Amino acid sequence: MKVRGIRGAISVEENTPDAIFAATRELMDEVVARNQLKVDDVASVLLTMTPDLNAAFPAKAVRSVAGWEWVPLMCSSELHIDGALPRCVRVLLHVNTDLGQDALSHVYLKGATVLRPDLADK
Repeated sequence: MKVRGIRGAISVEENTPDAIFAATRELMDEVVARNQLKVDDVASVLLTMTPDLNAAFPAKAVRSVAGWEWVPLMCSSELHIDGALPRCVRVLLHVNTDLGQDALSHVYLKGATVLRPDLADK
């Protein structure tokens, strides 16, 4: 079994706790569903947000789901780059799996599909 990374991102409607929580939960739910993950197979999760999002921690949204309170989670801020996609939450899950890199499903939702159109369409 290897540790593999699964990426994802979603745009957020507005800089409010409710909007950040809803987008984060939607993104995580989709990553889990597409990859048929069990929480116990997740080694850790890194969540980042663009600097224009600062109303809530996305990790708090993940921890609110039963079972996820024991998964190591960390939040960070994305670099401020001119022209970058605004109001975006990104995620990197480290998972224990026997699947190969090409069998994993990376998830890009809403406006974040522009970040990786090659993966968003899969």
